[in-house]
Amino acid sequence: MSASQSVLIVDDHPVVRRGLHAMLAAEAWVGEVLEAATVAEAVREVVLRPVHLVAMDVMLPDGDGIEATRRILRARPAVRVLVLTMAQDDDLVSRALAAGARGYVLKMTSPDTLIDSLRTVAGGGMVLGPDVDPVPLTCARRAPAALRAPFDRLTVREREVLQRLAGGDTNARIARHLGVTEKTVRNQLTAVFAKLGVADRIQAALLARDAGLGP
Repeated sequence: MSASQSVLIVDDHPVVRRGLHAMLAAEAWVGEVLEAATVAEAVREVVLRPVHLVAMDVMLPDGDGIEATRRILRARPAVRVLVLTMAQDDDLVSRALAAGARGYVLKMTSPDTLIDSLRTVAGGGMVLGPDVDPVPLTCARRAPAALRAPFDRLTVREREVLQRLAGGDTNARIARHLGVTEKTVRNQLTAVFAKLGVADRIQAALLARDAGLGP
């Protein structure tokens, strides 16, 4: 691992950012420490700066840190992301790892363990915090099953939205489950309809159920 890793802290709470900033600045393996409070700021920092490692919160003012992870890795695949959150939720862990995060750690983890986790991810490893179920990590390491066209064109998140839709969930329920806004769900459904070549949610649901993608 390089002796000078540039680390980006993404969290909307200034106290959290400053505390983590202070801990990282004292580490010999850390070079520059950057901060972002929103998804937009995080993506912009990664695109414009030589960021190596991202400590990513989940709930951000303008969206989902897991979606931010996906966008960051689409723009800069070599960046390593560790999700750092208060949310102890197996579904979030699975989504984070599916988006490309290299680990998932809870904020209440001891400072030493947190820094060790960041160092491990920076060095190319994967890590889950001591209070996080290891099952999602095992699943993430398995090769994903092949999907037939046109479903192979969907992102992981779009497939999640489609599966919820096929199960009868409203946009509001999908949004609550995924931790995003209803507007985000509507935008994702628009993309799903276009990729599947259907006109509405009924056609999409029927197509998904026929393909066995229902809940």
